[in-house]
Amino acid sequence: MSAESSSPTRRSILVTAAAAGTSAMTVAAAQLGMISSAAAQSTMTKPADVPAVKPGTNTSFASLKQIPAGVLNVGYAEAGPANGPVVMLLHGWPYDIHSYVDVTPLLASAGYRVIVPYQRGFGTTRFLSSETIRNCQQSVLAVDVIALMDALKIEKATIAGYDLGSRTAAIVAALWPERCNALIAVSGYLITDLKFWNAQSGGQPLPPKTELGWWYQYYFSTERGRAGYDKYRHDFNKLIWQIASPNWDFDDATFDRTAAAFNNSDHVSIVIHNYRWRQSLAAGEPQYDDLEKQLAKAPVIAVPTITIASDFDGAGANGTSYAKKFSGRYSHRILRGIGHNVPQEAPQAFAQAVVEVTGY
Repeated sequence: MSAESSSPTRRSILVTAAAAGTSAMTVAAAQLGMISSAAAQSTMTKPADVPAVKPGTNTSFASLKQIPAGVLNVGYAEAGPANGPVVMLLHGWPYDIHSYVDVTPLLASAGYRVIVPYQRGFGTTRFLSSETIRNCQQSVLAVDVIALMDALKIEKATIAGYDLGSRTAAIVAALWPERCNALIAVSGYLITDLKFWNAQSGGQPLPPKTELGWWYQYYFSTERGRAGYDKYRHDFNKLIWQIASPNWDFDDATFDRTAAAFNNSDHVSIVIHNYRWRQSLAAGEPQYDDLEKQLAKAPVIAVPTITIASDFDGAGANGTSYAKKFSGRYSHRILRGIGHNVPQEAPQAFAQAVVEVTGY
């Protein structure tokens, strides 16, 4: 679960949402189109509406494939016409490709070629060598996306994601804009500034209620946390789902389909390194230093973008804190009654945003 940026408000929603357990509007209302938009720029033509779909209608993908790409053998779902415009959908933690199990057929039926990869440490994605460092710093996940695009001979794609996937999509758009047609970024601009976390570099402690929302990151910084996550990863991640999406009434079967992806032999190492790296408690790899230096400057993203916020984003839901980080055609959506796993909780709204941004 990863909506950390220089703004602390996203993380505080975890505490308040868990306590409240209700929302002013229901998930059904959001699915029926109660979406607000800010800073929207007009398009030349109105895109076709995506058909309505009840979340949970689909439970599996028609096509699962594997391909060597960079340092990985990547497992991915694919749907839609081979010659269609490409959309790459990136999942987060603690989730997997099933976040897009309803979004994918919507986009495929609209003519898109949809690629949904398991990120490193999840599902059927495996490292090609046992000697490769199990690294999960922010730039390396974007390098994985570029490597997958190269392996699939995809020149350009619309990149969409939430949580870790949103950060990764934004990095691809920022560092390789020539490979990115457009961007969907849930929770806005999430490129990490390590100085925010590191007190020695000027980072400052936050108010106690905000710090409480990051409890699991501090837990992961300890060896007890690593051992606890390894032993209880199923229950741990189910708890995160419940906290991050208090109004999402998912059943055990829905969670268990995703939980199978956590059985990857590198899963714990990847998750722990990701959070320790962000707190400057674990090093990245030197070959990515130049990329991280570019990201430390918080680069402005110029490709067409739609950002999406949900109840999870709390006070940051209006998007004003990051709107200036997008210099191209841009609009912002707010989904009420929806938690952190936006594409699985609100697949129609997510798919509609993809269709609209590709028309910018």
